[in-house]
Amino acid sequence: MDFSDTPNEAKFRKDARAWLADNATLRDGTEKVQDAFMANTPEEVTAAQAWQKRKADGGWAGITWPKEHGGRGGDEMQQIIWNQEEGRYKVPPNIFVVSSGLVAPTLIAHGTEQQKTEILPTLLSGEGVWCQLFSEPAAGSDLAGIRTRARRDGDDWVITGQKIWTSGAHYSGYGILLARSNVDVAKHKGLTMFVVKMDAPGIEARRIKQISGHSSFNEVFFDEVRIPDSDRLGPVDGGWRVAMTTLTNERYTLAIGRSVGGMRAEELIALAAGVTLNGRPAIENDQVRAKIAEFASRQRGMEFTSYRIMTALSRGKEPMVEGSIGKLLLGKLRQEMASFALELSGSAAGIGETPKDEAGLWRVDYLTAPGNRISGGSDEIQRNIIAERLLGMPPEIRADKDTPFSQLK
Repeated sequence: MDFSDTPNEAKFRKDARAWLADNATLRDGTEKVQDAFMANTPEEVTAAQAWQKRKADGGWAGITWPKEHGGRGGDEMQQIIWNQEEGRYKVPPNIFVVSSGLVAPTLIAHGTEQQKTEILPTLLSGEGVWCQLFSEPAAGSDLAGIRTRARRDGDDWVITGQKIWTSGAHYSGYGILLARSNVDVAKHKGLTMFVVKMDAPGIEARRIKQISGHSSFNEVFFDEVRIPDSDRLGPVDGGWRVAMTTLTNERYTLAIGRSVGGMRAEELIALAAGVTLNGRPAIENDQVRAKIAEFASRQRGMEFTSYRIMTALSRGKEPMVEGSIGKLLLGKLRQEMASFALELSGSAAGIGETPKDEAGLWRVDYLTAPGNRISGGSDEIQRNIIAERLLGMPPEIRADKDTPFSQLK
């Protein structure tokens, strides 16, 4: 494992720091860091689009994109360095995680030249905000079990069905949609991917009120929505391979985010120093100190797992399952840290609709954490990936793998 930047990486980091220093405000180090990937207000969407446009004008958007598509032509390690440096500044929510981190690589790998020419520039500039229309009420972890239908009608496809837990669908102008185009083959083999305009007739996005108080997720309904075949992404019935490109990039994107889940042991130390326990600062309690030390150790292990990814990328290699390991451990860690913070905060942590205080922010983290353990592949899915691809254990029995979808109950 190598913790140091190469000469080229060091130069890239220096240039990134210089540009950020001229264009953004540095965090003061006292406020709690929030890893926000979704906007909660129209004002946040506008601010995020303006920030994305500024980055694009400065040459800092699309870092890993090929130069012929307007990108910087860099590598994944440079993207990680940018994420690290940008995370030190007060910037709007990164609502372009789906657009730039998931949709763009999928378009570059599977899109037609016309699709790349028309769509990629809008992704780069922030003009186009995208969502990912994959999960359904009866198909989440088993994505291949989706039931939204795509029926061919001349030069069009007619889409009918429902998606759920779609992040940012209410402010997205476009989406990538996975639908079932063939029920007479095995479930993985009858899927097709599409590009869809979210204002098309027949599409309705309904915001979901979350237990955290936010409404960033949506359920999306498709009622005889017509999509031209020119907006098909990849081959007919070949959508599973296209979707795997998207999901692989999603796990790497989650693994190399701005910080370890938006939470740090240092923030727990600050919280414990500011509250009392049995008449004394909580930080002086041995059990509190031991628990924070445990969290700090686990957090450090998470950082080292990220360094393994960085080292592999820096050496031109492709990481194996570190992204799954990181996601599995991170979800549980952030949930337990938030739970402990609420214990320290006392009854005040449960008060308020839209909290701005420290205790309220920890409460939002605690209530959001269970969803983070599901999105991007649930804990169970990550364990299967680790077991099969890293440990070489026998794959999970999949009795329906070769059964035509129409015959499944």
